[in-house]
Amino acid sequence: MALMTGDEYVESIRKLKLKVYMFGELVDTPVDNPILRPSLNSVKATYDLAQDPQYQDVATAISPYTGERINRFLNIHQSPQDLVNKVRMQRILGQQTASCFQRCVGMDAINAVFSTTFETDQAHGTNYHERFLKYLKYCQENDLVMDGAMTDPKGDRGLSPSKQADPDLFLHVVERRPDGIVVRGAKAHQTGCVNSHEVIVMPTQTMTEADKDWAVCFSCPMDVEGLYMIMGRQSCDTRKLEGGTLDVGNPDFGGMEALMVWDDVFIPNENVYMDGEWDFSGMLVERFAGYHRQSYGGCKTGVADCLIGAAALAADYNGAQKASHVKDKLIEMVHLNETLWACGLACSYEGKPTAAGNYLVDLLLANICKQNVTRFPYEICRLAADIAGGMLVTAPSEKDFRDPKLGPIVDKYFRGVASVPTENRLKVMRFVENMVHGTGSVAYMTESMHGAGSPQAQRIMISRQADLNAKKALVKKILHIAD
Repeated sequence: MALMTGDEYVESIRKLKLKVYMFGELVDTPVDNPILRPSLNSVKATYDLAQDPQYQDVATAISPYTGERINRFLNIHQSPQDLVNKVRMQRILGQQTASCFQRCVGMDAINAVFSTTFETDQAHGTNYHERFLKYLKYCQENDLVMDGAMTDPKGDRGLSPSKQADPDLFLHVVERRPDGIVVRGAKAHQTGCVNSHEVIVMPTQTMTEADKDWAVCFSCPMDVEGLYMIMGRQSCDTRKLEGGTLDVGNPDFGGMEALMVWDDVFIPNENVYMDGEWDFSGMLVERFAGYHRQSYGGCKTGVADCLIGAAALAADYNGAQKASHVKDKLIEMVHLNETLWACGLACSYEGKPTAAGNYLVDLLLANICKQNVTRFPYEICRLAADIAGGMLVTAPSEKDFRDPKLGPIVDKYFRGVASVPTENRLKVMRFVENMVHGTGSVAYMTESMHGAGSPQAQRIMISRQADLNAKKALVKKILHIAD
């Protein structure tokens, strides 16, 4: 089929029989739920972008497997330029939604699984790569959203999967049949799963031989029998139930996280891409992490563009735009954000082909990118809150502002520059609040810290990739030191 429109995507999700729980109840129609709908709108934006002719080069690609134009989120990277176009697309979407648009993890998963299955087959004589190519073509031909699920609950962090008191704390194979496997467990912090057609499951860490039942990679539909989701709670999430749009900050877009539970789910062999090949689990994790850490150099810079813009607007509406310290803070915010962008581009331009033929980012630079992302957005948020002022968290509700008696009082005392309507000032303040304190902070600050691995995960990879011996050799050569 051709590329779906955004509206066609929404209707395709509506047709799924998803099992979604929120606040202790099964959600009848997740697509229309006011708390969940903004996150669906963010994914819809990825389809709308692909339909826009001015963004065709960055938002779409020609698949070498189907010969047709596909959404870039379904693309297997064929060159460094593909990697660059990926982060360019992510920044544009961040600028358009000011939220997480949720498809990056699936895109990063398919590229990691693509190359890992190829090398697994070479070592073990399996046919995982052929299976995965067939599945990839199916997703490309039907323009599907694929979620990527890597993070297990993990239980006791000091114990391996096979040593846990409860083996289900890492998703694992509980039964092997001639026609497939049965899996049990959960994946936590799953961004956008409620808005996906399919999910690709990967191991969460490098496994040992003792953990081979946990070294599993597969795909399945989101409405497969035995799979359900429990939505995560976010700050200020019930504001979306209050009827107005002012207090939610970002009126149209947002993100949601969920715990995904597999309760003895059957996976047919054709959808299994790793089953016990523990020696390749580390490769899959490392490559996925590299791609996903690259992603943060694109999406988070686009979101920050909106936050910087909101801080600048707040300064204008407060009448403080000419203050030298405000100008300096805005410059610092731009400096930090463009540094992240530079890292995202650098690891893309330095990408190299894998044995399978697709391109992998420079892993050292990708981890440098994500390490900076764990720090700079927090400073950007601090500066935005500084510029906005205390009204950020003390302004009355929209109901007060709309009230016939209280409204004129709120309008009078919360006005800044006389020529700027109080409502506009309140909108900007609520937007900044959303980004630094509310539901938007999940997609910006919390994801910046923990998404694609917490800071220590990047430092471990940086230590592996740094090659200190080569740096020592440079100095020895200059100083004529012989070993």
